[in-house]
This record gives sequence, C-alpha cells and structure tokens, in this order.
Amino acid sequence: MNKRSWFGIVLAVVVAIAMVSFSQVRAGQAKQAPRTKNVILMVGDGMGKAQRDAIRLSSVGLHGETAMDNMPYTGYVHTNSADPEEFVTDSAAAATAMATGVKTYNGAIGVDRHKKPVETVLEKAKKLGKATGLVTTSQVTDATPAAFGAHVEDRDDQSRIARQYLENSRPDVILGGGEDYWYPAGNSGRHPDRPADDPSEGSKGTEGNLVELAKKLGYQYVSDHRELQKANGARLLGLFANEEMFQYGTEAGDKYNPLVSLPEMTDRALETLSRNKNGFFLLVEEEGIDSMCHVNNAELAIEAGRQFDRAVARAKKFARKHGDTLVIVVGDHETGGFTIEPLDDSDESGDGTSAEDGPFPVAKSNQQFIVDWTTEGHTAVDVPLTAMGPGAERLQGVYENTHIHDVVVKLMRAGN
Repeated sequence: MNKRSWFGIVLAVVVAIAMVSFSQVRAGQAKQAPRTKNVILMVGDGMGKAQRDAIRLSSVGLHGETAMDNMPYTGYVHTNSADPEEFVTDSAAAATAMATGVKTYNGAIGVDRHKKPVETVLEKAKKLGKATGLVTTSQVTDATPAAFGAHVEDRDDQSRIARQYLENSRPDVILGGGEDYWYPAGNSGRHPDRPADDPSEGSKGTEGNLVELAKKLGYQYVSDHRELQKANGARLLGLFANEEMFQYGTEAGDKYNPLVSLPEMTDRALETLSRNKNGFFLLVEEEGIDSMCHVNNAELAIEAGRQFDRAVARAKKFARKHGDTLVIVVGDHETGGFTIEPLDDSDESGDGTSAEDGPFPVAKSNQQFIVDWTTEGHTAVDVPLTAMGPGAERLQGVYENTHIHDVVVKLMRAGN
C-alpha cells in the first residue's frame, strides 16, 4: 500500500473520530439543556410599542432598558380577532387566542367562533400535574384571566366565570379584584358596597356565595395586604377590590391605587406555585395600562406600566434562580393609538378627551415628551413580545397571537 493510500485511511479515521466526539458533545449539551418546567406569561393589557417606549423613557431614560425590554428574544404579534363584524380585537378574543390557540369572536371567553369550548393552556398545564395561577389588577373574572380558566359565550358573565374557576379549571392561585361577582346582591363581602370612589360598585353575583364555596373547596381567602402576607395555603383566593384595583372614568376621577401591588401579588403567586414539584403555569396581567388608555390618561397608563415592569423584574429574578422557567411579556393589543411626540406649542388633536397629554420628563435628562392619542378604543397594530428562558428562542419573528399557545404547550409537554 503506497503512502497516499495510508494517508487517506488515517485522515478518514481522524475525521470519523472527530465527528463521533462532536456528536457526543452535542448530545451532552442537549442533555444538559434545561427543560421548560415553569411558564410565566405576563400580559400588559393594551400595551403596544409606544406604551412600552413611554414606560422606558419615564423610568430609565433614553439609554436605559426596562426589565421587560432587557430580554434576549423578541417577536411581533398580530392581534386581530376572527370576529365577523370587527377584526380589531377586544381583550376577550385576544386572550382566548393566546390561551387556546384558536381565533374567535370579540367577547368570547375560551370558546371558538361556533361557541364551542376549547381547552386552554392553563387546563393543559393542570393535566400535566402542574400548579396554575391567575394574577391581575382587574377583576379576576375579567376577560384576560377568564380566557385561561373559563368557557362562556359572553365575557360579561363574570359570576359564571368565577364558578367555573372553582368547579372546573381550579387555578391554585387567584389574585386580583372583582369581589362583587363572588357575592350575591345585598351581601357586600369584605369590600363595602357603594364606596366613595365609585358609588355604582356593589355585590352583583348571580351564582350564590362563591367565596364560601371557595373556602369549602380548600381555598384560603384573603382581602388585603396583611392577610396576603400571612397566607400560607396551597390554594389561595385573594380579592382586593369590588371591581378593578384602581378607578378610571368615574366622577371622582382616575386613580391608580391598588390595595396590593402587582409585584407583591406576583411574588406571592410564585412562592405558592413553586411548591409543586411538577412546575407551574402562571398568568400575570396589568389591566391599568389598557383602562387608562381608554380614558386617554397617559400619566396613569405610564404609572401602571411602571408597576407592571416591576412585576416583570420579580418574575425574571425567579427565572434566574430557576433555569427551567420561561418568562414571556406581551400586550394583548394596543389601546388609544398612543403616540410619543416632542414638545410643541400647537396641539393637532384639538380639545376634549383626545387632547395631548404631558409634558412628561425623560428620566436622567432634562428633556420631555408629549403623548398624543387617536382613539379611546383599541387599534390593530402588532404588539411586541419579549422572552427569556428555555424555549424562548421559538418566540422570535412575526406571528399570530395563537402561536404563543402553541409554543407554550409544546414546551410544557416536552418538559414533563
């Protein structure tokens, strides 16, 4: 055998060994890659790109990054619903799309266009043995949380939604506002009827005393900060307001004043759910961004957004300690046609509700900005998504909101 033949054989052996070694390294890396045990989906209701920018400018300035922006993966999400009359989505259809992977009509909660129930990601997580939770500054039975834990044809059927939580989907943690839908008329619960901030509020439940039912089913009920801090049960129901945990569009004016903050509720939910050895699925929503944009109150929309960003920071802190946790931050749609403009003597939008707001200071600078509006309603623009943790790379690109459900379900199933 000549030298050239020997050289060819040796080279082939070396290449083969290298390929085997490379394959073993890759296999080892694949084995070491963390699986998705926990999922935290954080929804800034009504939060589009401009709202995120205003939150950033007012919090950390021109060159800083908010907790929700400082994440390694970014996507852009189409928000349109499948409503036959109005493709611009409402929160119910948008949340149902993220929860079930199915587009539906506006006002639908966990049902398809034919009003048939569709299993949600929360319900699928429960079947995998995971703990589940719903946290919001709105009513816990409002559109976004409801779409993950209930199936009704009309989002306004909030007492039925509450009963379905208790009897069907059974989230382990339910924290937010909306006590009025858990007690029948005439029974004010722990939050008095006709409060000074909004005398129209009062118990209006249609399904009996659901708080008592929750207690019988093993939920620990809390109604304020002190009780939440002391709570140690595996199943937790916290209702901290008659309706939303803030006031907007009332005669007393707009106030963003949650009795318990969103970061605090997020912390307690994570502490409770993480006791489950199989992991958890948690939805966290800040409703104040959307509500304040509906009344074109930029100051309080930004304040609600700052609180939301602090809650995101809490979720990221948890995820850094637990490498098997996926964190997703997204808006369900944009509200208000929110625009950021420079200071100007003229106001193109004129007087009334849609007049310009501001000026607002840019943090760490001597500059300011103005917020302008185009509507009191929702718009059809895409919303940004940011993510971190195992599987987050699957959320890059531009896609429908149903893709969020598809990715989360695949990752949870693969992680079990």
